[in-house]
Amino acid sequence: MQESDQPESGEQAGRAKKKRSFWVEVPILIAVALVLTFLIQTFIARVFVIPSESMERTLHGCTGCTGDRVLVDKVVYYFNDPKPGDVVVFERPSTWDQHGGNNRSSNALVAWIEDIGSQFGMVEPSEDDVVKRVVAVAGQTIECCDDQNRVRVDGKSLDEPYRYMPAPDAQQDVFAKITVPQGMVFVMGDNRNNSRDSRSQGGGGVNGFVPVDNIIGKARAIILPPSRWQGIGDHNPQQALSAPAWQTGIPAGLGIAAAWPTLWLGRRVRGMLTAGGRSAPR
Repeated sequence: MQESDQPESGEQAGRAKKKRSFWVEVPILIAVALVLTFLIQTFIARVFVIPSESMERTLHGCTGCTGDRVLVDKVVYYFNDPKPGDVVVFERPSTWDQHGGNNRSSNALVAWIEDIGSQFGMVEPSEDDVVKRVVAVAGQTIECCDDQNRVRVDGKSLDEPYRYMPAPDAQQDVFAKITVPQGMVFVMGDNRNNSRDSRSQGGGGVNGFVPVDNIIGKARAIILPPSRWQGIGDHNPQQALSAPAWQTGIPAGLGIAAAWPTLWLGRRVRGMLTAGGRSAPR
């Protein structure tokens, strides 16, 4: 029998089968990767493009500059409500001014490709998606401004180091006192006088609130361009409403400081009682 007519050994057949199956596995791997990407983008995290300058200088979106790509955490609000200071991405509420719903091509195929690109931060998101900072939450009353041009919440002025006012003498736009209802938040842009937000959207007032259910997630970090790599701060502007952090730590510090002498005294007393018991007559 010729050598070529001999049956392949098990090892040779295995190699041939593996080589052939590679081309079958490639589309499977691609499909799995796409499914995983979809699940991650839908439930865990997503990249957004910042298309406007309303959050300058925290987030770049200014005319002529490279818009920031930010990583948005979708998990955090599964377990917690948004807090003052959080920079959030949310779907435009129905009470806000609408701009045609989106900025996508009228061609269905191109629009679909644009939607896919937006999932990876390569294309601007739909105009239905907005980014702002939470300033007040349900039950709080907010107004502007005090005699130092600061927003007030529950009658007390906020500490807002992130606030951007290009003109040094500019005054914030004044708005009347209003209480945030349950299930809502009051949002503002860091570029304070160049942001259409809860103060004016839908004509202002109750129409300006953002439902918590509309919030997609919390902006965590700038991932592009590389020169802008950094975390996104979530300084709580209402910290000024309570004692400074070092003061809130005083009770714990006093407790630790008092623990040592208390422990030492307890040991001394216990030692004296033990010694007295041993020396007492039976």
